[in-house]
Amino acid sequence: MTSPLFSGPNATRRTLFKSAGKATAVLAAAALTLSACSTGPASSTSDASTSSSSSSQFPVTIKHVFGETTIKEQPKRVVTVSWVNDDVAIALGVVPVGVPKNEWGGNEQGSTPWKDAALQELGAGFGSDKAPVQFSEADGVNFTEIAKLTPDVILAAYSGLTEEDYKKLTEIAPVVAHPEIAYGTSWQDSTSIIGKALGKEAEATKLISDTEATIKEKVSKYPQLEGKSFIYGNLEPASAEGVNVYTANDNRPRFLSEIGMKLASVVEENSKGSKEFFIPWSAEKANELESDIFVTWVPDAATTDSIKSDPLLGQIPAIQKGALVADSDNTLTLSISASSPLSLPWSLDTFLPQLATAADAVK
Repeated sequence: MTSPLFSGPNATRRTLFKSAGKATAVLAAAALTLSACSTGPASSTSDASTSSSSSSQFPVTIKHVFGETTIKEQPKRVVTVSWVNDDVAIALGVVPVGVPKNEWGGNEQGSTPWKDAALQELGAGFGSDKAPVQFSEADGVNFTEIAKLTPDVILAAYSGLTEEDYKKLTEIAPVVAHPEIAYGTSWQDSTSIIGKALGKEAEATKLISDTEATIKEKVSKYPQLEGKSFIYGNLEPASAEGVNVYTANDNRPRFLSEIGMKLASVVEENSKGSKEFFIPWSAEKANELESDIFVTWVPDAATTDSIKSDPLLGQIPAIQKGALVADSDNTLTLSISASSPLSLPWSLDTFLPQLATAADAVK
């Protein structure tokens, strides 16, 4: 996942987070202490859940952007990088021996409410003997801490690994990298890929189906969302960059499209063929960003007011119609941005009413 803020088209995940930290002073507060010892738990749910049926699926070969990875036998010591990958493994009943801290949008444990709840159900909540070790990714992939955990596999199906990162990690253990676009893997594809890597393909298929059913049931309560056009982007008043809008490659627009909304044609037309997750947009042309609803992240309510009163950003049609969804809850933003089978069900009871209120403002 990337931060809701941007620092230019060549920005990395790390520098994007630093940008968000400067803007909100939240990052430092969220990046807190480790919750387990450096050697990792003595056992995990993945050990207990190994069965002859799942073991018989191995070896498996998974193709990805850097080639393919063969996993010879069912992994017992799983480490994840980036976001989403740990959520998926945990949702499949596998407790990783190591996971990155949630240093943006996380809680005092460097985790999330949905991850905490799932780990508690598995008897591996942070602070317990079976909890995953947490390591920082504030400066990029933490090769040193990952190596200490002696993993059997490293999951990065949703990530922005560079080829150099990938090669370094393969010296530690087999790596399941993202299939194509950095941070562009859908939660469904991440779940399928990780399910295969862990010998849990049937469980992954059911998890996808159950999660989609939950989403469909909750969305059905808000029929006004159907067919509404949207732009999901980032608005920074008084910034030279001004506006960035997410493309169909990003999980935020992808989620809204999946629940029956429609990505604005201005975004589709201006991002055709792009493999980027966002496109920059001149604030001077903000009035051309035509859509029913505009969704953005903001650090606080004052920023929302600044956006509305900005002489350029205030000309965005959805804002003029009162259909701006400006979310200042970092954890909620994270749950949609780095969407997973755990985060999406957690987010919907808060996020869908916000969208519905904006949709009601559209004449």
